[in-house]
Amino acid sequence: MLLERDGAWVASRVSDAAPHGRGMLLVLDGVGDRTAAEALTNMRVLVRTADLPAPAEDEFYHHELHGFAVVTTDGRALGAIAETFATGLNDVWIVRGAGREHLIPIIADIVREIDREGRRVVIEPMPGLLE
Repeated sequence: MLLERDGAWVASRVSDAAPHGRGMLLVLDGVGDRTAAEALTNMRVLVRTADLPAPAEDEFYHHELHGFAVVTTDGRALGAIAETFATGLNDVWIVRGAGREHLIPIIADIVREIDREGRRVVIEPMPGLLE
């Protein structure tokens, strides 16, 4: 794992992790006291894709879907997933294509299929979602 802030990188290894509020508490090898831990706060945590556990059949990592085509159940092409952001309630894809941008909530009522081999996502838009 790598920690990054303002272009400075620190390699580390997680020896333990636990949910804490809206985040995670990590115990890092070589970080033995509060002062050392505080020096690492607000750093981005980067993990190699190869080090991530495989997602379950009904799960995915956001990064793996960036660039996937998004189409509606009736075959209308909307563009490709450009970004993902969290709203607190659910995550949202920013889908860009044909000079438009769509915000697609990542919820079961909308996302019908994720085709990894075909690099596409099929959605059933709610009324008004694509207007």
